[in-house]
Amino acid sequence: MIAFALSNLIGLVRQILISRAFGTDRAIDAFYAASTYPDLIFSLVAGGALSSAFLPTFTGFLARGEKQDAWKLASSIVNIILILLSVLSVLSAFLAPQIIRYVLAPKFSIDQQQVAASLLRILLISPAIFGVSGLLMGILNSHQKFWLPALAPSMDWIGMIFGLLFLVPTMGVYGLAWGAVLGAALHLIVQIPGLLQLPERAYFASLGLYLPSVREVGRLMGPRLLGVAIVQLNFVVNTIIASGLNEGSFSAIKYAWQVMTMPQVVIAQSIAIAALPTFSAQVTRGETNEMRSSLASTLRGVLFLSLPAALGLILLRTQLIAVLFQHGNFDVHSTDLVAWALLWYAAGLVGHNFVEVLSRAFYALHDTKTPVLVGTAAMTLNVVFSLAFSALFIKLGWMPHGGLALANSFATALEAVVLFILMRKHLNGIEGKAIADGLWRGALAVLGMAIGLLLWVQFTGGMNRWLVVLGGVAVGGIVYGIGIVILKVPEVNLLLNVVKARIVRR
Repeated sequence: MIAFALSNLIGLVRQILISRAFGTDRAIDAFYAASTYPDLIFSLVAGGALSSAFLPTFTGFLARGEKQDAWKLASSIVNIILILLSVLSVLSAFLAPQIIRYVLAPKFSIDQQQVAASLLRILLISPAIFGVSGLLMGILNSHQKFWLPALAPSMDWIGMIFGLLFLVPTMGVYGLAWGAVLGAALHLIVQIPGLLQLPERAYFASLGLYLPSVREVGRLMGPRLLGVAIVQLNFVVNTIIASGLNEGSFSAIKYAWQVMTMPQVVIAQSIAIAALPTFSAQVTRGETNEMRSSLASTLRGVLFLSLPAALGLILLRTQLIAVLFQHGNFDVHSTDLVAWALLWYAAGLVGHNFVEVLSRAFYALHDTKTPVLVGTAAMTLNVVFSLAFSALFIKLGWMPHGGLALANSFATALEAVVLFILMRKHLNGIEGKAIADGLWRGALAVLGMAIGLLLWVQFTGGMNRWLVVLGGVAVGGIVYGIGIVILKVPEVNLLLNVVKARIVRR
C-alpha cells in the first residue's frame, strides 16, 4: 500500500503536468483516445492471463514444491505473450488510421484523427513490454515479494514525466507518447533485480503447448478473455460517446477516472494483489475455512477504508480538482467538467473496491467463468446505462459526460452485489454478520465525517484552496478515526497491535 501510495503521488505529479501543458484541449483528447487501443490489446492478451489464470496455477506449483514445473510454465507464457503482442502491435500500426477513424474516435475531425493515428503508432511499442513486465509482477507476487512490482507503476509515470518535462516542449503531444514508451521500459527494468534474487529460477526457450499447465492457463483464460473484451468494449463505447459531446468531455472523464482510481489502487488493488497468492495457497491446501475468514477480514478492511475515501472525494471534489490541475491551460471550466464527472465516479468507489477483491477470490478457486459472466452482464448494462444516462442528463440540462460516470458506478455496484452473493454460496458463507457489523459501524462513522466536512467547507468558503483541501482531509480523517474508535471497530486494535509488534521487533 505504501508503494501504491507513492505511485499515486508520482502519477498525480504526471497528471498535474499534463493538465498544465494541455488542459482539456483537442491534442490531449487525441492522446487519450489513442492510448485506449494499446490498453485493449494488452488486456486481451496478457491482462486476463496474469491475474486470473497464470498466477493461481504458478502459485499452486510453488505450494507443492514443484519449482521446475512452475518455471517451465512461466517461460512458456512469457514467450507466448511476447509473440502475440508483438504481432498484434505491428499489424495494428499499419491499420492505425482505420482503427482511429472507424473504432476509437469516429466523431473526431480529420486533423484530430490523423494526430491520434500517429500517436497510436508510437504507443503500440508498449504492449509487448508491459506483457513481459506484467508476468514478472505475477512471478514476484507468487513468491510473496510485493515491493518492486508495486513500485513498477511509479516508473511508468516517471517515464511520462520525463516526456512532459523534456520532450513535450519541442515535440508537443508526441513527446508525451514517447515518454509513455520510456515508462513502459522502466516498468520492466525495475523488477529485474527482484527476479534475479529468486531461488532456482530458470528460463526455457519453448512455447510449452504440450504442457498440461499451459493448457490449464489457456482454459482459465478463455472465459476471462470474454470478460476483458466486454470491459474494453465498454471503454470504446464511452470513447465514441464522449468524442461526440462537448469539447473536453473525454479528457474530463479521463481526469476524473484517474483521480477516483487513486484511492482504489491504494486500497483495493494493493490489498487484492497481496491477498491473491494467499487465497490460492489456501485453496491448494484445501483450507476452505481459512480462506473464508481471510476473505471476510479483507472485505471488512476494504470497506472501512473505502467509505471515507468516497465521501472525501464527493465533498471536496471541486477544491481538490482546482488544487491539483487548475493551472496553465486548465481553467475554471476544465475544473467544473472534471469535478462533475468525479462526483458520479466517486459514488461507485466502494463497489469497484469490492469487485477487485471478490474477483480475485474466484480466480484463486480456479473459477474464471463466474466473475466473467457477472462482469460481462454488468458491462453490457454499463453500455446501456451510458447511452441512457447521458441522454437523461442532456434532458435535465446537466453536463452529459457525468452520465457516463454514473453508468459505470451503477453497473459496478450491481456487479459487486452479485459477486458477493455467489461467493457466499460457493463458500457456504463469508461471515456475513461480521461484514454487516462493519458496514453499519463504518456508515455511522462516515455520517459523522460528512457533518464535519460540510461544516469545514462552509466555514472555509472563499479561503485558500490548499487550506480547504488539506484541512478537509485532516478534519475528515480525525472525525472518522474518532468515530471508529468510539464504535469499537476491531480493526483499530489489530492495526495498533501490528504497529506495536513491528516497533518491538526493531
